[in-house]
Amino acid sequence: MFAVSPSNHLYLQKDLESSRRRFFSVSGARSKFRVRKARDSRCRSLFGGNGSSGLVISCLKRTVEAASPSKKRDGNESKISSSFSGGIEVRAMIKVRKKMKEKLTEKIDDQWEYFINGIGQGILIRLISEEIDPETNSARSIESSVKGWLPKPVNGVHVLDYAANFTVPRDFGSLGAVLITNLHAKEFYLVEVVVHGLDVDPIYFPANTWIHSRNDNSDSRIIFKNHAYLPSQTPPGLQDLRSKDLSSIRGNGRGERKPFDRIYDYDVYNDLGNPDKSKDFARPVLGVENRPYPRRCRTGRPPSASDPLTERRIEKPHPVYVPRDETFEEIKQNTFSAGRLKALVHNLVPSIAATLSKSDISFKCFSEIDKLYIDGVVLNDENHQENSQKLFLSNIMKQVVNAGQTLLKYEIPAVIKSDRFSWLRDNEFARQTLAGVNPVNIECLREFPIRSKLDPNVYGPPESAITKELIEKELYNGMSLEQAIEEKRLFVLDYHDILLPFIKKINALPGRKVYASRTVFFYSQTGILRPIAIELTLPPTPYSKTNKHVYTHGHDATTHWIWKLAKAHVCSVDAGIHQLVNHWLRTHASMEPYIIATHRQLSSMHPIYKLLHPHMRYTLEINALARQNLINGGGIIEASFLGGKYSMELSSAAYKNMWRFDMEALPADLIRRGMAVEDPAMPNGVRLVIEDYPYAADGLLIWSAIKEWVESYVEHFYSEPNSITNDVELQAWWSEIKNKGHPEKRNEPWWPILSTKEDLSGILTTMIWVASGQHAAINFGQYPFGSYVPNRPTLMRKLIPQEGDPDYENFISNPQRSFLSSLPTKLQATKVMAVQDTLSTHSPDEEYLGQVNQIHSHWIDDRRVLGLFTKFSSRLEEIEEIINSRNKDARLKNRSGAGVPPYELLLPTSGPGVTGRGIPNSISI
Repeated sequence: MFAVSPSNHLYLQKDLESSRRRFFSVSGARSKFRVRKARDSRCRSLFGGNGSSGLVISCLKRTVEAASPSKKRDGNESKISSSFSGGIEVRAMIKVRKKMKEKLTEKIDDQWEYFINGIGQGILIRLISEEIDPETNSARSIESSVKGWLPKPVNGVHVLDYAANFTVPRDFGSLGAVLITNLHAKEFYLVEVVVHGLDVDPIYFPANTWIHSRNDNSDSRIIFKNHAYLPSQTPPGLQDLRSKDLSSIRGNGRGERKPFDRIYDYDVYNDLGNPDKSKDFARPVLGVENRPYPRRCRTGRPPSASDPLTERRIEKPHPVYVPRDETFEEIKQNTFSAGRLKALVHNLVPSIAATLSKSDISFKCFSEIDKLYIDGVVLNDENHQENSQKLFLSNIMKQVVNAGQTLLKYEIPAVIKSDRFSWLRDNEFARQTLAGVNPVNIECLREFPIRSKLDPNVYGPPESAITKELIEKELYNGMSLEQAIEEKRLFVLDYHDILLPFIKKINALPGRKVYASRTVFFYSQTGILRPIAIELTLPPTPYSKTNKHVYTHGHDATTHWIWKLAKAHVCSVDAGIHQLVNHWLRTHASMEPYIIATHRQLSSMHPIYKLLHPHMRYTLEINALARQNLINGGGIIEASFLGGKYSMELSSAAYKNMWRFDMEALPADLIRRGMAVEDPAMPNGVRLVIEDYPYAADGLLIWSAIKEWVESYVEHFYSEPNSITNDVELQAWWSEIKNKGHPEKRNEPWWPILSTKEDLSGILTTMIWVASGQHAAINFGQYPFGSYVPNRPTLMRKLIPQEGDPDYENFISNPQRSFLSSLPTKLQATKVMAVQDTLSTHSPDEEYLGQVNQIHSHWIDDRRVLGLFTKFSSRLEEIEEIINSRNKDARLKNRSGAGVPPYELLLPTSGPGVTGRGIPNSISI
């Protein structure tokens, strides 16, 4: 009845949009609507019952009837169909996801979309054959339009099924792709296309993508079926489409990106500062020769007015561009990251600041810290009620709106939940270097004396002030230093060289005092690691070439309190390095170029793209949010961690001096740090120096499972000789990662060569490990370990008082208050706790390692690959059981014992919220 010739699509679409605007115009719309309501009551039952949406449909239907000569168009459709008489009747089911929560205007728009789709004017779909038509020398194709009225939801209330019918010639060949054209004025989310009626039934075309409006981009979207093809295996009919799709994703490198764009390109970190706001918010560009850095996704925004090298900022709450399909899905936006992170930054943190900033003072006693968990913080911000409704808080932070106030209450963190005073003990301080939130910096001490690699003309004598005599006093049974080194019983946490060049600048900032630290540990024969010496260093002064202080635990009261202060300084340094280097740089920032290159150089039908796709989810979006709100000039990291305005410069220095791709593999990193030795008889070829090293022991299980899965996958697709070197997309991908993703390091000799299956498997295993296990191990313990301020202060505000200093007498008279006054203030601590809660929380739609979300269940049609993945999933279930049994083993004192929290950060699965466990597939927070 409403069939329309394809030649009239654009004309009718404009006519319909014009009718729609007239129908919904504000002026006089209400009185006209009442007249229509009485006149059209007889139509409601057919088009939507008694609700307003049914009335909308009936009115729109009549509007189009008046404007559309349907009989002539019916004749055109019959003519087209008759040309394929004797063909195969095929139906394509198009699954479209709708919003879970819609405003009234959006619901009305939906009714309009249903109507337009129903008359065949909303979505065009073209089936593309894998065969070439010899007459046209191009792929065979056939087009139809989606038709149908008010589709019923399937697979949940928010997914709608539309249909398009085809009569396909019998010589059409195998179906390889579909082209989707969106004639609506706005985008829609395509879940998948399923084609029924051909010899292979059904054929799946997984999409999970936003389909842009033709008004924004005239090109149709290309969706390939779920079969993996190497470039050389691409069927003739798909070769041009494969190239065209990759070309559209790369873009031309010019212009500002629009929200509907799906373009991936590289840029430097020139968007952290805001010199237009103030010179205090100007920040240097990262990603230049003297400040190298991995590349981020290009947005193309114009330069700031004050500095042509700095990109103009997009400030909250406006979004930073990421390619359209990288944005958070609605469930994550509404229930977690976008909603909670934005609410945190826009509402919670300002409310905390409004409440506490006028009296931003130190904690005066430990009971004041305890009150954060017992009594909570009453937020007196005048917008508290509105803000409270915007906050999406997990069970860690509980809010109660009562008598015009918001109560923000924190849950007791795991580190003190069973033993409130565990943080005071030396063995707990040491245990967290092996089983805490930052277990990746401890090294075996292999040479003595400890030496700096910094320029002695600038930074003083390279030798550490920790002497042989001092260490031997702390060893058992007269053991010599040489014997302890030989038996691998001495370990060091060394932040001297990475921090000393920044100390003078940082200490000039208000409320910041930091040392370059070294901590030496002894591992006893009873399996206990304990700190025996801490060296805290300041830059040389004109009066002294060395400014190094060495502390030991001691037994008298004064030495005991100074030792606590020294440990607190080490913890603050460790927290800063953890956040800026190990967490942000080595996982978030380093993954971004891999993701960009994967989209730019590997077709979505490439088997390696399919392998990596789950491990790229949400990362670009969370990184963009971090650049906007967390690591930016004046952001939460600068305000709350030791580096202040020099935080990202410190991260860049770490990248320059420390980061290398080949050392991001877990076994290689453990060997580099001396925490493992090569042993061919052991799994993964390494043997741990400290058997009771929970991060490494559990991490090697996860690494091994990933490695086995990747090797079997690569073997399946690259069975032919030279298939790696002949894969043009794969070689371009690896070249681009090095040359465009990490250009300042492109000539380093340590980059793996990509020529064999073993090379590829090693590269992919490292990437997947970084995105999954490594990130999980150093991210989801932030609240459990870091939210008790004395255990892990993120900054220190005072140096350790020395005899003769003005503060020394205050320290002697009240060491507890002196200690607490050195920690972050109440405002700083409360803000950090809020941030750590958010960063430690799993979203309800989290996708965990070894699991496939239902919407991605048709990701590949290869039964052999699906069997290999099932084996991988089963292995992860076994690993979970192994880790649980280890946590009950009384011999493993770093993960069990009185008050010791079990080590669960590398347990593969988790529920939503702050659980201290679970390995997501990707860096999604």
